[in-house]
Amino acid sequence: MIRKLSAVCAVLLASVQAAAAQDLVPRFYYRNIGIGTADGPSSSSGAQDLHRFRLMLSPDLGPVSIDAAYEHGLSISSFRSSFAVSGGLGLTSTGGEWLPLQGVIAESDHVIWSHRVDRLAATVGSDSWDITVGRQTISYATTLFLTPTDPFQPFDPADPFRTYRAGVDAVRFRAFPGTFTTIEGVVRVAGTAIDTTLTVLVRAMTEISGFELSAYAGAVHEEATFAVGATFTEAGAAFRGEASLRRSEGETVLRFAVGVDRSFGVGGRTLYVVAEYQRDGFGAAANSDLLTFLRSPPVRRGELQVFGRNEVAVNGSYQVHPLATIDLLGLVNLNDPSLLLGPAASYSASGSITVRGGVFLGFGEEPMPPGSGSEYGVLPTSGYLSVEAFF
Repeated sequence: MIRKLSAVCAVLLASVQAAAAQDLVPRFYYRNIGIGTADGPSSSSGAQDLHRFRLMLSPDLGPVSIDAAYEHGLSISSFRSSFAVSGGLGLTSTGGEWLPLQGVIAESDHVIWSHRVDRLAATVGSDSWDITVGRQTISYATTLFLTPTDPFQPFDPADPFRTYRAGVDAVRFRAFPGTFTTIEGVVRVAGTAIDTTLTVLVRAMTEISGFELSAYAGAVHEEATFAVGATFTEAGAAFRGEASLRRSEGETVLRFAVGVDRSFGVGGRTLYVVAEYQRDGFGAAANSDLLTFLRSPPVRRGELQVFGRNEVAVNGSYQVHPLATIDLLGLVNLNDPSLLLGPAASYSASGSITVRGGVFLGFGEEPMPPGSGSEYGVLPTSGYLSVEAFF
């Protein structure tokens, strides 16, 4: 671990020196989250304090552009570390890394201190093409919350802190044959919880008569995949859809999502609404399938956002004041059935500081006996208060 940390520090020092030579100033991000959890069907009450610190640099070294970001995460919890909250409410983003650029610095029963190089990529190119090598962000999502055809690092749809998408280790080549057309190829090596796999994809994206169209083909985790996506605007609303066919363990699995989003003027303020439906052949068809589902390769690789085969996401956000917003997230597993509600409010204390608070309420069948239950019915009621700052 000391050797890894030394290597990371050396890389960051070199980047800082290069940035200084370019008269560039590093950017920083800090987030603190306090979480309280009530007694739940399978857990006791407790509290957790999470800290995330991020340093970012983007120097240009002649024809080469560098994108670097380094994070530290600290969790102090009344739970044992193995039961602490993770994911969007957790520490630094993780999952599918191949390069040894992350790890746990210190860990005890109630404290975890981790670190991660979340970006370390170099880009070279021209107006008609570019190539990026290293840990970088890539997204093939078309829908906004439920994104089953994004083969990289899709967000947790219940994560209220969707500030940064986690980087993946890849080589990406893009060509721009037209103003609204991009053709690209991606090769990614992923080190997941169960294996090391290769993803190789070719993708094209263009705009035709107001329709934004995309398609990719190749292999995702060494399984043959074909996917399409489309977006168009009508009557002030954006309609989105994406679908994929994947050959997995001898079967062809269909995954798709459709959605609509629109802004409305209400009381002189803006109301923004998103509604999406997802059908995922990898998801659990019933609550009796949850244990089998949780042991499946797509879940263990971190590919799925939700558990159910049929899920609905609805999110509404209303600007009650130029500096304040309230919103409500609802996730429904139609197969359990179960429901997760996440009301929240945000306040911009300044141009660089935001305060946010909210709760998560789960409704559905509880795990009686153990091994049964529903996706959201097993979740305890929890509340959080966060402060995030950019400087």
